[in-house]
Amino acid sequence: MTAPIKIAVAGALGRMGQAVAAVIAGREDVMLSGRFDRPGASGEGLVDQAAALDGADVVIDFTTPAASVALAQACAARGGPTLVIGSTGLSDQDLAAIGKAAEKVAIVQAGNFSLGVNMLLGLVAQAARALGPDAYDIEIFEAHHRRKVDAPSGTALMLGEAAAKGRGVDLALASTRAREGNTGPRTPGDIGFSVMRGGDIIGEHSVTFAADDEILTLSHSARDRGLFARGAVEAARWVASRSPGKYDMQDVLGLS
Repeated sequence: MTAPIKIAVAGALGRMGQAVAAVIAGREDVMLSGRFDRPGASGEGLVDQAAALDGADVVIDFTTPAASVALAQACAARGGPTLVIGSTGLSDQDLAAIGKAAEKVAIVQAGNFSLGVNMLLGLVAQAARALGPDAYDIEIFEAHHRRKVDAPSGTALMLGEAAAKGRGVDLALASTRAREGNTGPRTPGDIGFSVMRGGDIIGEHSVTFAADDEILTLSHSARDRGLFARGAVEAARWVASRSPGKYDMQDVLGLS
């Protein structure tokens, strides 16, 4: 029998950290080798980061951009363990730093670990390719709980990138992130974003293709945070034995 993969959980006191630990506890092919949180945090069973890295094959990290970058650099400096990063709000500079660390250690970094969302990305790209900007406007809507600090969500931006890829344009040049006041008529080809924050919404995302005579909406609703935790654990199993490099969930699911 193959030995279970040893997984350490960063941000263990957070909602996603707890969800990941719960998923690991219910499986036999993986084991929880360590739990750690920010320096100075206290809690039953917590260890410091160095001890957690010593005992792990993979680390799953749903924390903050700064903490994720520092963790990636720490893993790279010691040549392991491999890493799964699900933190959102990463800047281009953060992503570049994670990419640099991935030259030394395998890292799966994704804005969303849901199988359904990753299938949605492919459908959005396909629809954007077929439904041209001369007739169809694209609007992306996302809603999350009141505690989420970044907007648009990482998943919304992934959907925007999929739409932009389908149309062969640069999202940075085509996107409209906010509207207020007399904005004038919509610019053809724009990819619009709108955001809702409230309550305990886990995650709602939709992409609408609006024409004069029809509207097509592709959407995904998350019902349980365990959805993302299960995906992260699958990513951890996949990346445990990979060569250094930066991967995403499309790679994990064989959709690339």
